[in-house]
Formats: sequence, structure tokens, C-alpha cells
Amino acid sequence: MHRSLKIVVTGPFNAGKTRFIKAISEIDVVSTERRITQREKGVKAQTTVAMDYGRATVGESVLHLYGTPGQTRFDFMWEILMREMSGYVMLVDSADHDSFSTIGELIDMVNAAHAVPYVIAANKQDVDGAASPARLRRALGVGADTLVMPCVASRKTSVKQVLAQLAEMI
Repeated sequence: MHRSLKIVVTGPFNAGKTRFIKAISEIDVVSTERRITQREKGVKAQTTVAMDYGRATVGESVLHLYGTPGQTRFDFMWEILMREMSGYVMLVDSADHDSFSTIGELIDMVNAAHAVPYVIAANKQDVDGAASPARLRRALGVGADTLVMPCVASRKTSVKQVLAQLAEMI
């Protein structure tokens, strides 16, 4: 018997949310990426403006994956996407040390509104200068009860490990 879970993949701008969903989705990902505005040019060519949607089967669970936009001007979508979620993945670009200060605030904001299991995925572990999960845990100030996992969002096996752990927690 398969169970259906709504999983939100969230995190700051350029953390790898779209790539994470595309790596594992069994369907073509529904994506609302648009060309990026001048201010962020040079980082990447496109950004998600509403959401990404993908679906994956992990063990006995069918996961409906909803990726949030990373830019704060689209953060009104976060609350819409997080309604009735089963759990979430906080995806962090572990090579972007400057983004760590905002991650703790994001986690607190989500947890204040939604009491669901979550995993912090330390993405881009294949990039020089990436913080290890242990170093990321210290930088974020999260306790030992919070799962912080290594991740490479472009690798299906890595994404599957993160999602399997989250599904198990749910």
C-alpha cells in the first residue's frame, strides 16, 4: 500500500531546489522558471517564480515534491505551497557561507507555522569550500535532534537518500 506525502523543498536563492526535484522526479517537472532580473545576473540565468512540481516513489511512499521560489520577493508562494505538507527539506548551498545566517531564520519561520518533520540537506558537497554537514550544523546552531545530511542535488542517489530519511521520519 503506497502512502502519498506532500514534501516541500525550500531554501534560499540558488540553493539547488529545482535541480534537486529534477534529479529524482519520475515525471517531467512542472517548472515556473523565468529569466532572471539584472540584479542577480551572473549567478544563474533563470529563477523559479512560483513553484516546481515533481513526483517520485521512494520505498512505500509516493512523494509529491513542491519546490519554493528562492527569491524573497516571491516568498508569498511559500505559505501557499506549505499548506498541508507532510514534511520539508531545507536545502542549503553549503559552499555559500554568506547564506547561512538566513537559514536559521527560515527554519524558525517555517517551524513556527508548521509542526512537521524536516531535514536540512547540505547541498553542493562536490564543490570546493563546501561546509561539511557537521560544520553547517554548528553554523546554523541546530541541535543534535535535527538531521543534517550531505547532498549533491544533481545526483539521484543523493537526493533519494535525503527523501528516504525524511519519509521515514514522517
